Amino acid sequence: MTTVLNNLNPSLVFKYFEEISQIPRGSYNEEQISNYLYNFAKNLNLEVIQDEHLNIIIKKPATAGYENCPGVILQGHMDMVCEKNKDVKHDFEKDPIKLKIVDDMIYADGTTLGADNGIAVAMSLAILASNDVSHPSLEVLITSNEESGMTGATGLDGGLLNGKYIINLDSEEEGYLLVSCAGGNRSYVTLPLTYKPIDENKEVLLIELKGLLGGHSGADIIKQRANSNVTMGRILNLLDVDYDLVEINGGSKNNAIPRECEAKIAIDKNQVDTLKNNISEIEKILKHEFKSTDSGLEIIVKEATADKVLNDDCKTKAILLLNLMPNGIQSMSMDIEGLVESSTNLGVVKTTEGKISFESAVRSSVATLRENINNKMKLLADSVGANFESTDGYPAWEYAKDSKLEQLCVDVYEKLTGKKPVITAIHAGLECGLLLDKMPGCEAISMGPDMFEVHTPNEHLSISSVKNVYEYLLEVLKAMN
Repeated sequence: MTTVLNNLNPSLVFKYFEEISQIPRGSYNEEQISNYLYNFAKNLNLEVIQDEHLNIIIKKPATAGYENCPGVILQGHMDMVCEKNKDVKHDFEKDPIKLKIVDDMIYADGTTLGADNGIAVAMSLAILASNDVSHPSLEVLITSNEESGMTGATGLDGGLLNGKYIINLDSEEEGYLLVSCAGGNRSYVTLPLTYKPIDENKEVLLIELKGLLGGHSGADIIKQRANSNVTMGRILNLLDVDYDLVEINGGSKNNAIPRECEAKIAIDKNQVDTLKNNISEIEKILKHEFKSTDSGLEIIVKEATADKVLNDDCKTKAILLLNLMPNGIQSMSMDIEGLVESSTNLGVVKTTEGKISFESAVRSSVATLRENINNKMKLLADSVGANFESTDGYPAWEYAKDSKLEQLCVDVYEKLTGKKPVITAIHAGLECGLLLDKMPGCEAISMGPDMFEVHTPNEHLSISSVKNVYEYLLEVLKAMN
């Protein structure tokens, strides 16, 4: 293996981060990374459990003087969001992530980096492999399939763990301690399709919307970036020519704000130039509206082929769903300034034989608001004869006042840096709520180094911030005596 990160500090952390970057670990493709973690523990003669969901628990006894301290659970997830630029050749089922360093940042080459949440795994392994770190009894919990429904944490047997303090390492901003997060679910609207033969006098064209930034459907939803699926629905609704719709496809993960979308249409051959002029005008409108968030937006029209089109009724219903499906921020918190309270992201639109599916990630720190969003989707689906399903629900992590773990983490941060950390909540979903439900009496906090543009091919990780947060984590463990 050619090493890229071998000269970085902390060396063990980056050693393990580079190792796991060689292992394909998209959601639902985690057996290899789970086995790697299992074998890592075995090689160190540490107690390890691999459950039926591929979750890994590695246990390490307390160091001298810490035997009577409350146990600590270091927690992260093994899977990553697999996104790539369309022109990049990369098979997430088998290819390693190609790493590169640009100044203080680690990037991948045209794909997601997997720092979310590979850096948590790497930090935990470095602590387990070290002999000079003071700590209470440790349980490293690395869950499976966090990104596509938290099914690993959902299926976990909480009785396998004994620790009192959960330190989640799935946060993305140094100097911030997270103490609460939103709950969420996945929602699916499926529209059955009927077709008609294509008119031989019509030309088939592919409309491509690309150049959007995308992002994390929780953490980045407040940035109000363009959603390619919703924007394509708007484009189709604005077209000033008569056309038939063949199919529409956009996005690949419902928890990532989609960056690209394609719609295939059929129009009269005499209307092609009119359509292109129409598209050009729409592009100008959208580029102006999104100039501050998605300045790279572009719409391209290409020749294509098709042998059938949707009937008029299906076309109307598909465009209606794209334009009226709840998307983006739904409410802001009145208790925490700047915090999104509820949102939804139409992350995937996919046409297959006989149906179009619309997949959304719904989030809210208030359960009833999440239910309301789902109810709106169901009402919309019912109105056009589509099917609605909600799955993979997970609870919000409610703030716990007077947490001893929070106070300890604040005190250590002040001693180490001379300033107070920011105590906050996040609109993204963390596994803490699920884990706390399974382990009554535990306390939790979340921290992590600076990461940027997660869930996008521009994801990058600060090298210096990893060092700072890792050293802070070691000091937190040391202070538990």
